[in-house]
Amino acid sequence: MSTLSNRPPIKEPWRVPIIGTDAHLPAVPAEHLTADALRERFLRPPPFDPEIPGDGGVFTDRAPTQAAVLIPLVQRAQGLAVLLTQRTAHLRDHAGQISFPGGRAEPEDGSPERTALREAQEEIGLESPSIDILGQLPLYRTVTAFEVTPVVALVQPDFELRLDAVEVAEAFEVPLSFLMNPAHHQRHRFEWEGGQRQFLSMPWSGTGLAVSPGEAPLSPREFFIWGATAAMLRNLYRFLLA
Repeated sequence: MSTLSNRPPIKEPWRVPIIGTDAHLPAVPAEHLTADALRERFLRPPPFDPEIPGDGGVFTDRAPTQAAVLIPLVQRAQGLAVLLTQRTAHLRDHAGQISFPGGRAEPEDGSPERTALREAQEEIGLESPSIDILGQLPLYRTVTAFEVTPVVALVQPDFELRLDAVEVAEAFEVPLSFLMNPAHHQRHRFEWEGGQRQFLSMPWSGTGLAVSPGEAPLSPREFFIWGATAAMLRNLYRFLLA
């Protein structure tokens, strides 16, 4: 029997009541958010347990599926920025959600790093020569029995994106300093008959990245970062403060 068969999906997470923010927690200091500081942190990682190891219980009748995502930190002149994608609206799973490039591991990959690099190339055209892998964060286990390895990397800013129109609707960047400040971490509580679930969100107002030469500037709007993506960013926050 599946342990969460009665748990309803959250289809409009932005409508779920906010029960608070984490403004009482310290932001990661600016000097810890440089390329050099991050290299040093991953070379000599501190003892660390993730704050959010997964998004609830898992289906006990499913064998775990290995997956990996790339957390790309773009080296902009004004500071590091996290490159994120918005999934297309017609996908069966996680339609329209904000995510990192990534997906299911293939046998020929051989490592989470190679899975993350392959998926980033397939989904957004991000090529390996632009990417400098720093290291991994602990596994994140999803309710659907995926064991996801987050692979953190620095990215040179001279890349050109090529979005897979089937999977990716848009790509955008958020300053790492914004995401590493818990004042921007909202806590939501979703209740249903027989249970409740809490999750984080990190809404960001900005514009998507132009992916074609001469493309007109995109209109600013809010990107609602939540779920597994927000949880892995929160784990990165804890790692950088450990």
